[in-house]
Amino acid sequence: MNFLRRRLSDSSFVANLPNGYMTDLQRPDSSTSSPASPAMERRHPQPLAASFSSPGSSLFSSFSSAMKPTSAAPSGLMEPPGPSVPIVQRPRILLVIDDAHTDWAKYFHGKKVNGEIEIRVEQAEFSELNLAAYVTGGCMVDMQVLRNGTKVVRSFKPDFILVRQHAYSMALGEDYRSLVIGLQYGGLPAVNSLYSVYNFCSKPWVFSQLIKIFHSLGPEKFPLVEQTFFPNHKPMVPEDFPL
Repeated sequence: MNFLRRRLSDSSFVANLPNGYMTDLQRPDSSTSSPASPAMERRHPQPLAASFSSPGSSLFSSFSSAMKPTSAAPSGLMEPPGPSVPIVQRPRILLVIDDAHTDWAKYFHGKKVNGEIEIRVEQAEFSELNLAAYVTGGCMVDMQVLRNGTKVVRSFKPDFILVRQHAYSMALGEDYRSLVIGLQYGGLPAVNSLYSVYNFCSKPWVFSQLIKIFHSLGPEKFPLVEQTFFPNHKPMVPEDFPL
């Protein structure tokens, strides 16, 4: 026992012992307090709370503050979330280009896209429309129509379009191909392809597509009335005909 007391009185031996090892033997008398050696002071760890409160732990404190709501959630300390508010989708605008003889609004009345989004129909003729198309801003349409003797003026951005009117006629002032180009320029989705609408502005162009089908399937499966195309009137004029 005296040997152990001599070993324990050696500061180098005590410094190499694990923390708390044989603490009872290091205290010769529980009623008498003795100053701790420098080696013992170095061996005792700092309290955990003190290390967290040090200036170097400010980053950890920030993380702890941010995580407080998350850590309190399982224990039921957070308030229960309120009822979710349904998101009301704006109605989608369908631009129908047609004359006033057909009321397209009644065909889409009560209809919804994907069963959720309402459809609002705007109807006008080519002659009642003007537009501006942008690379990133889509297509903005100006409409001036007469409804029951009242002039209605609107500006809106359609979401898609349905064309039910011919965009080109030989009559004066009935060439609306520029509007079709503007709709295509603005990237406006169309129920019937704007490519087909523009191609049908030229009957010879459409007939040339029929000729391709004629040569592919043959005259028996795809009969076609034979026609002749001239780029202008000169080939149709006789040589001896005075101009």
